[in-house]
Amino acid sequence: MTRHSGNAGERRVRRFLRAFAADPVEALLYIPEELSKKSEHPVEYRVDEDWEARLHSALGAPWPCPEAARAAELWSTVAEELHRDGLAFGRHTYGFYSDADQALTRAVWCTVVHLRPEVVVETGVARGTTSRAVLEAMERNGCGHLWSIDLPNPFERGVQRQTGAAVPESCRARWTYVEGSSRRRLPQLLRRLGRVDLFVHDSLHTARNTRFEMDRVGRALAPHGVMLVDDISTHQGFSEWARAEAPAAELICPSDDGEGLFGFVRT
Repeated sequence: MTRHSGNAGERRVRRFLRAFAADPVEALLYIPEELSKKSEHPVEYRVDEDWEARLHSALGAPWPCPEAARAAELWSTVAEELHRDGLAFGRHTYGFYSDADQALTRAVWCTVVHLRPEVVVETGVARGTTSRAVLEAMERNGCGHLWSIDLPNPFERGVQRQTGAAVPESCRARWTYVEGSSRRRLPQLLRRLGRVDLFVHDSLHTARNTRFEMDRVGRALAPHGVMLVDDISTHQGFSEWARAEAPAAELICPSDDGEGLFGFVRT
């Protein structure tokens, strides 16, 4: 073992011990996720370059989308507000996690506006980029409520206070924040809600966790419900679920910055 790899291992151990001291239950739940990465493999997808037109077709919505300009304006507003508050924004700025890419945020906005969901569940918040998009689109629609499950970054405590920073008080009337991992909180939330119209996965991106969330939500998803699943190319979780469930519509969508893919399915 090189000194460099040894130091990296020591840092991981120290981070885990800090997380364990703060919340032993969540830290222990993380161990199987970390171990499961050994069986993960990247997936080669055929990317839908015209995904936005096809997403709108799946939603029965017009294309070109009359809401596109508002989605772009919202993204710029969030970036400006966070920068004004002295907060970083974008990829790899929330500890070693990221805010949602602009393409995913645009997909979330358009899906909420056109689908008009009453019940939206998301996993993973970070600074709340997609949360803000959902909530503002709901306010535009005049209906709906968002439940967000999120475990604030357990390894970088300095960014925990930034959780949901993109969501101002004026947007929070339709928002319920549920603190904790999806492994702990999602099943009981789904039992309470009974059904989900739209699900957004942007939490821990392991195949094990992604498949757990999609399996659980899939049982509660309303007819013609939608799932948007971020960061699907580094593991096989999304592809295995889609192959097993054969949704009515499936899209593989590229991020605007070219760093990843997200999936869209409609049942």
